[in-house]
Amino acid sequence: MTDRYVSNPDQMKDCLQGLRVIDLTRNLPGPFATRLLADLGADVLKIEPKQGDPARVFGELFAALNHGKTTEKYDFHDAKAIGAIKAHLKEADVMLDSFRPGILAEMGLDAKTLHTINPKLVMVSITGYGLAGNYAKEGIYLEDADSKNSSQVNHDWSNKAGHDINFMAMSGVLDQLKTAQGEQAMPNIQFADLAGGSDTAVIALLAAVFAAQRTGRGRHIAISMTHSLYNHMVMPKVTGKLINSLSGDGLNDTLLPQHDFLGGALPCYRLYQTADQRYMAVGSLELKFWQGLCQVLELPALKEIHWQLGIMPNMPESEAASNTIAEKFASQTLEHWQRVFSATDVCVTPVLSLHEAKTHPLFEHQDEHHAISGWQQVN
Repeated sequence: MTDRYVSNPDQMKDCLQGLRVIDLTRNLPGPFATRLLADLGADVLKIEPKQGDPARVFGELFAALNHGKTTEKYDFHDAKAIGAIKAHLKEADVMLDSFRPGILAEMGLDAKTLHTINPKLVMVSITGYGLAGNYAKEGIYLEDADSKNSSQVNHDWSNKAGHDINFMAMSGVLDQLKTAQGEQAMPNIQFADLAGGSDTAVIALLAAVFAAQRTGRGRHIAISMTHSLYNHMVMPKVTGKLINSLSGDGLNDTLLPQHDFLGGALPCYRLYQTADQRYMAVGSLELKFWQGLCQVLELPALKEIHWQLGIMPNMPESEAASNTIAEKFASQTLEHWQRVFSATDVCVTPVLSLHEAKTHPLFEHQDEHHAISGWQQVN
């Protein structure tokens, strides 16, 4: 019997039915996290300050993040309003906030207070740099270009303001995003907010809810978007050392991002420009895919030029292969190469624009907010 993949997100609505979530967050990371919970069936009450969530000015963005949630507004400085929020929390399973550390206590919504009225409550605070700890106040020595002078800089990181670009910068992720020429790229996808914040918060939250159901005890979790994003750099932390050990430079464990294993150094894993200045993404990392690519491109002489056969990125044969492949892709348009590779299975795809992705059959099940679930139920 063949499995049937169901793309309708409502198929998963029963998973979190009955989970009561109080959402005090605003802007992007928290509301996207609770959007994911709502998509899985959770009952989300979004509580905003009197002036509303700042994301409301973006209209469609606010609707995409918060549709289907119940919304109430309160004056967070009013004791009666805080009392009303506590009444909601007495019956809730989860509370999310995105305040700076210490604000919950000032509001009377700290863990000690809330666990007195609801011992099973799971509290999740999404922060930029985490709470005060051994990294909160530390000496960091910054040397100037000639290395003759240095100065100590101290930061109370837990209380510093920041946005996605700052968390990406401090985690080391932003520096990894370089062009082929080594220029710094400026991404417009909020990796820290979404991967470091929203997704990490949902994982920790569900784990804590599972534990609370077994033990009867909730907990307060602080999510650090910066630390989570740093944790996502599994590959860059190890691949530099790998490539250098294979090339004989075992003393160095770092590489420029654009020279890294999956950063464009390998002929089989990089972007190639087409005749109309578009790009094809080649992910033919394994030997079988690389040899299939060479067959499609009618370049059989390159089949043995592959890292699994000992041809490392720093070798002349590897660089020559990259140049030959680049010339081949540059000879035809993106549309031509799309047709050529549509019937093959060698990990080669076009680099689509957002408009092209929106209209691609792959995403035909998106809703009116251009959202589509990342999961499918198999029946």
